[in-house]
Amino acid sequence: MQIGIVSDTHDDLDAVHAAVDLFESEGVEAVIHCGDFVAPFSVAPFDADFAFHAVRGNNDGEWNVQSAVESFGTYHGEAAALSFGTDGDADGPVEIAVVHGTSDLVVDALVDCGSYDYVLHGHTHAHGVEERNGTVRVNPGGLPIPVAGADDVFRVATLETGEAGADAVTHHELP
Repeated sequence: MQIGIVSDTHDDLDAVHAAVDLFESEGVEAVIHCGDFVAPFSVAPFDADFAFHAVRGNNDGEWNVQSAVESFGTYHGEAAALSFGTDGDADGPVEIAVVHGTSDLVVDALVDCGSYDYVLHGHTHAHGVEERNGTVRVNPGGLPIPVAGADDVFRVATLETGEAGADAVTHHELP
């Protein structure tokens, strides 16, 4: 199963449309947004031909973001624990935790607890993937912002659940 991962789109409709176009061309079955849509209008383009999951980011101040997501997807509030696949799959279901990532302590605790195959987060606008003790931490990136360490281009990621570990994650640069 192919899963799209995106974060920190901050009302940039061109970036949102580019992400949706990539996810559709890659044939993803689900998309997970790690927070910071900012306003409800930038949620609507994710109403596409895939399941959609989202968590709240620190800049999602408009509570109507929740109802916008819930009109076609699943809004999980501050955090989500998702399971993709079934016990009948070769390696069983893939367990995924999702938070926005404003607390490194929380992200590290989710990675280190050993309950998840993947921990997805955003917030830093810097893409990355790190494997620790069987759990893979994934930050898809986000819009470029003038902060040290942030990406200089918009990035998203895809996760192939049939693969294992960090090799299952691909980052994509978008215009």
